[in-house]
Amino acid sequence: MGGSIVAIGAGLVSIGAGLGVGLVGAAAVNSMARQPEMTAKIQTTMFIAAALVEGVALFCAIICLLVK
Repeated sequence: MGGSIVAIGAGLVSIGAGLGVGLVGAAAVNSMARQPEMTAKIQTTMFIAAALVEGVALFCAIICLLVK
């Protein structure tokens, strides 16, 4: 029973990370389309935000695997 709950938690973390990175990417592309001259700054900010989302997701996945 404990393994299946961990698998559900890890799956939810994966879905959340995918949605988070997707929303960050979509907002960045939309911003670049509106202001092409700001592409470099927007892209840098996008990479930082995506890394933070992935870091939180990795932290949550590790917690899911440690709590059995």
